[in-house]
Amino acid sequence: MAKAAGSSIYEILSISKNGKEVNLQGKTTSFDYYESVLSPNITATMTFVDTGGSINYPQEYDRQERVGSIYNALPITGGEKVKFKIKHPLGTLDFSTDEKALLVNSALNPDQESQRESVILSLFSQIAKTNQESKVYEKGFGKISDTVGQLIKRHLKVDNVTINATANNYSFIGNSLNVFDVILWLASKSVPEEGNPGYFFYETQDGINFRGIDDLISQGTSSEYNKTAVLRSNEDNDDNDYKIISSTISKNQNLINSLKAGVYKLRGIFWNPFTFKYTESVNSFGKNMDLVKSLGKSVEAPEVEEFTRTHYDILDVGTLNPSGKGADTEESIENDPRDWQLGSTMRYNVLFSQILNIQVPCNPNLKAGDTIKCNFEIITQGEKAQGSSDPVQSGSYLIVDLCHHFDTTRSITSMTLVRDSYGLYTNKNKS
Repeated sequence: MAKAAGSSIYEILSISKNGKEVNLQGKTTSFDYYESVLSPNITATMTFVDTGGSINYPQEYDRQERVGSIYNALPITGGEKVKFKIKHPLGTLDFSTDEKALLVNSALNPDQESQRESVILSLFSQIAKTNQESKVYEKGFGKISDTVGQLIKRHLKVDNVTINATANNYSFIGNSLNVFDVILWLASKSVPEEGNPGYFFYETQDGINFRGIDDLISQGTSSEYNKTAVLRSNEDNDDNDYKIISSTISKNQNLINSLKAGVYKLRGIFWNPFTFKYTESVNSFGKNMDLVKSLGKSVEAPEVEEFTRTHYDILDVGTLNPSGKGADTEESIENDPRDWQLGSTMRYNVLFSQILNIQVPCNPNLKAGDTIKCNFEIITQGEKAQGSSDPVQSGSYLIVDLCHHFDTTRSITSMTLVRDSYGLYTNKNKS
């Protein structure tokens, strides 16, 4: 067994409310921590068993202030802070400060007996609560990336932020939406200074991220994992910590759905409300739309004769444009959707054309948005060198969803990986 798959140490694990803090070490039976590039905030779930005698009831509930269970005597009603620091051979998951502690969203006790009960807590990061309390009334203008930075600083009040600069400007009015909704809405409209359009807005253990797809897939791989039939020479071999325990391909292209989504040939119709004229354009994958960067060597695209989906949009002809140029000029069109809408739609869909679910020994250093290299053993009846990799399935993958699971006997990291192309080598290595 890999060392990294063994049980971890809860150096800190507690729940607090109104100045009272209760230690949950020794009571917790499982802890699951989640990140996703599709989620603007971190979540977690945990289960603990309580036999009572943990905390006194507050006087407002019980005049005798008798000792009771955490669930009822604290009591857990939502909003409590859960601090944790989980130490593991490969790293530490640290949310032990007041600023990083997760908040209780809901609590259930599905198994309650006279002398014991189990409690399941659903947790979320503090910015999710701050977001629900925020309202964007102001007007945004200028570079989208600058606007995102201002919204995060003004409303979410966090310092650990990574933002990729955008090339395009956009003006809008917040319409009292919350910050998450505004930034997620802006992400699909964002174009990087170099590369294809399309951004993700998400939170990891390191902070908040507003990053372009091309930036994520062009970063170096954070870890390398191997899928083999057996463990290395001895169970303490560090190579076993980077072995793929299980893998399942949940999607390897879906031609009909891709055609419905317009992945390979997409038409756009754009109407100008000032001139009452419309323009039409068609993007074809591999012709006027190609990947500037990709995770693999090549993208497999079928021959498509006709467009398979149509996007409709109304051009913003200057209502919020501070340039003052006439609405009948091309320069007055704000963040022209003809420059990004079709390309953004195709880029998101191509990225998710391959989806792979894997489990590996726990690695707390892995985060959503990282790229990792996966080596899958080649299947052949001929001779092969030990550990030789399949040249098509192996390669770099982007972590979309991630779960670090801890229980009393093991620690596992489960991931959903995606890839836009095939092969061991990226297109920047093409000759």
